Amino acid sequence: MGSKNKLRRFRENETFANVVQPTREEVMSDSLKLKGNWRKNFFKNENPLVLELGCGKGEYSVNLAKAYPDVNFLGIDIKGARFWRGAKIALEEKLTNVGFLRTQIELVADIFDENEVDEIWITFPDPQIKYKRTKHRLTNEEFLQKYKKVLKPDGVMHLKTDSEFMHGYTLGLLHGLGENIEYAHHDVYGSHGAPEAVTNIQTFYENQYLEQGKKITYIRFKFR
Repeated sequence: MGSKNKLRRFRENETFANVVQPTREEVMSDSLKLKGNWRKNFFKNENPLVLELGCGKGEYSVNLAKAYPDVNFLGIDIKGARFWRGAKIALEEKLTNVGFLRTQIELVADIFDENEVDEIWITFPDPQIKYKRTKHRLTNEEFLQKYKKVLKPDGVMHLKTDSEFMHGYTLGLLHGLGENIEYAHHDVYGSHGAPEAVTNIQTFYENQYLEQGKKITYIRFKFR
């Protein structure tokens, strides 16, 4: 994507009512007024709040919002020029139960109150395979503790990825921590009883992976 297109999308995002772009300083100073009030002040309802971390173009968040109109979905990514697409589609299709937040995922526990979130989806994250990149994996123990803090006591985590490495790494870590793994499969489309939200929604790249015969993995778990 050219720099001119990126700048145009950044400018458009600033005009979109379904996009929030706080500064890091605003978040770290605890002056973000939406913290603890996402349902009431952003979505204008008291429906469940579900996050998609690293939402990319926003395809999954938008399609979840279409499938579950009584649930609020918030796609989070630092690359606003990417989720611009999802935000624009949501506005054009008048989807009021989906929004987008431009921020670093490491700040999730500073942006949401304790027990404010019902579910978290992590879809096709960069697996950060090199050992020195472990701290950047979205399912490392430090990140998991942040998710646990903002999730409700019975909150659900979802990991959907094409990376066998990410799947195995996360599964091993969860077993070691004694977390409650409700469902795990290395080929979710080849398994019986897979959740509809996993198999009924596919991103553009996911479709390409499936056409290439690549397996899609999935884990659903809860924290102790």
